[in-house]
Amino acid sequence: MTLALSYGSREEIVNAIKNISKKVVNKELSVKEIDENIINNHLYTFNLPEVDLMIRTSGEKRLSNFLLWQMAYAELYFTDVLWPDFRKEHFYDAIIDYQNRERRFGKTSEQITE
Repeated sequence: MTLALSYGSREEIVNAIKNISKKVVNKELSVKEIDENIINNHLYTFNLPEVDLMIRTSGEKRLSNFLLWQMAYAELYFTDVLWPDFRKEHFYDAIIDYQNRERRFGKTSEQITE
């Protein structure tokens, strides 16, 4: 589980771009070498696994600048329960919901079965 406090994904991405740009200017990295792995390695969360499930409490249905890059293939679970009231049984509900999903990672169901 990851909790991000005082965190902004846009700031994280801008910071990563600046650091990668410095490496290109200093000839430590070429533009051709820049790929998803290079970007991942310059994010604040470089040492964390990719997000599988994002649980959004309070009934809000938005990401709110949270892990925008890292949640590209995450499953999203929305609940009206407020964070202070979120309990073990709510977490179990989210996990059960997640277990019943078809993880496709950007593919269609047909592409998965081929």
